Amino acid sequence: MQATAYTYDPETRSGQVLLDDGTPMPFDREAFDAGGLRLLRPGQRVRVETSGPRITLITLQTF
Repeated sequence: MQATAYTYDPETRSGQVLLDDGTPMPFDREAFDAGGLRLLRPGQRVRVETSGPRITLITLQTF
């Protein structure tokens, strides 16, 4: 599913994304590390994978 990066804390490597319907959804260090990212800026388009109510993977959305 696609979303937009909303917040990101480089110290904890966690933050929140906004789903396309506007719903905020948090992600943790494990989801960030699973995607292989080094940095995330608010406003970037991302792709997220979930397991239940939890984000398990976050990567940059490519076209």
